[in-house]
Amino acid sequence: MVRGEKKPKIRFIGRHLMVKGKYVEKILKEEKKATIRLGIVKPKYDEVFIHGGGRPVALAKIVRIIHKRVKDLTDNDALKDGFSSKKELLKELKKNYGELDSNEYVTIIEFKVIKKLSELDYKDPWLGLKPVEIARIGLRYCKDLSEEEKQILEDLTRTESLRKTAIRLYGNISKRWIIRKVLRRVLKKLVENGILRARTNVSKKDK
Repeated sequence: MVRGEKKPKIRFIGRHLMVKGKYVEKILKEEKKATIRLGIVKPKYDEVFIHGGGRPVALAKIVRIIHKRVKDLTDNDALKDGFSSKKELLKELKKNYGELDSNEYVTIIEFKVIKKLSELDYKDPWLGLKPVEIARIGLRYCKDLSEEEKQILEDLTRTESLRKTAIRLYGNISKRWIIRKVLRRVLKKLVENGILRARTNVSKKDK
């Protein structure tokens, strides 16, 4: 950093990474393996849900974080972000953020999709999701949860364990059935509302 230069502010992102709907297809096809954000951005977790077009589309692992100035961006950076060149990338960044100072910092967040939420396993009781993943998605998209349901889902996001949540909220492991019941209800709502999508192509062998 140049002496006397104002220190850039740091922004943090949690479990949810938002992108524009037009990028979803490229992400799912793994043609877009990064997102570039203005400023210094630091993820709090290695795994994040990517959201686009009003729903969660993938669970991804963050594999690399790079901070650099706008002027130091390269064609290779653009390719990772799904653009054909640095020129095309800068055009999109200006569209999103307005005029850019060449000395401004940007953050390149590189990620790898580990689960596509548009191709979930309809044969699995939880659609191939972990209970804690259902809880995190449910809290974000289900607006009609009861206070008890919210409490259960919120605690599950902290403990990441049905057993621990049952003990913390009800004092007994045997009460896990209450948590499972809530998760089934939430999962059903998410599917009915089109937030989550399971594969429906059933082969003759599966019938």
